[in-house]
Amino acid sequence: MKIAVTALATLFLGVAAAYAEEPAKVQTIGDKKVYTDQNGMTLYTFDKDEAGKSNCDAGCLAKWPAFKAEEGATAEGDWSVVDATDGTKMWAYKGKPLYTWVDDKQPGDMSGDGVGGVWHIAVAE
Repeated sequence: MKIAVTALATLFLGVAAAYAEEPAKVQTIGDKKVYTDQNGMTLYTFDKDEAGKSNCDAGCLAKWPAFKAEEGATAEGDWSVVDATDGTKMWAYKGKPLYTWVDDKQPGDMSGDGVGGVWHIAVAE
């Protein structure tokens, strides 16, 4: 009986993992479908990043906090986990590391779009 219960629990966990939620939400803000964190804050990409690599240094991360990946998070589909320059783990979508912007104060704010000509909303496809 114990073996059957263990096998059933393992099967259930495998099915649940197959249907794990994406780390970000898709929200429609204005006329755009964008990625947001779980609190509804807009996510951004940085033109100076390389595929799978963040180039946002400590001063940059103070203004553009990394979209942190929880301990044990794993890549799936278009989502991957990369290292922020401070060593923390962060999410990337299609190889592009994702960030929030300190001047966005409430869900739906998109004031970081176009900052310095290198920051852009993470558009959901």
